[in-house]
Amino acid sequence: MAKFYIDMQHNWKICVFFWNRYEKKLPGVDIFVCTADPDIEPPMMVINTVLSVMSYDYPTEKLNVYLSDDAGSQITFYALLEASNFAKYWIPFSKRFKVEPRSPAAYFKSIDSSGYSSDSDQVKELTTIKVQN
Repeated sequence: MAKFYIDMQHNWKICVFFWNRYEKKLPGVDIFVCTADPDIEPPMMVINTVLSVMSYDYPTEKLNVYLSDDAGSQITFYALLEASNFAKYWIPFSKRFKVEPRSPAAYFKSIDSSGYSSDSDQVKELTTIKVQN
């Protein structure tokens, strides 16, 4: 187990090295999030997936996220519309504070169980987001 950890740590350092060195050469990435039935795949889960993917630590100009809704559900459309407003705050917040997990639902659930972070800037910005929404 220790060897695996050391190997993973070594590989992580290599990834960071390549990221810093080749960031401008990274390829464009298109990510498709597909949903078919709002009863089986709740819109909240689908939207959390979209927001999580949009928060990836990847150059924003090279990342495209698409939502394909085969059912053409109005509730999924409305959820995406509301999420677009929330994303204006969530994505910069999650990137600035390196939030993990990147899914808003998982992050807020973890805060509820463990309390707020000790980082006062993070608490202030999170409070601002809650007030504005």
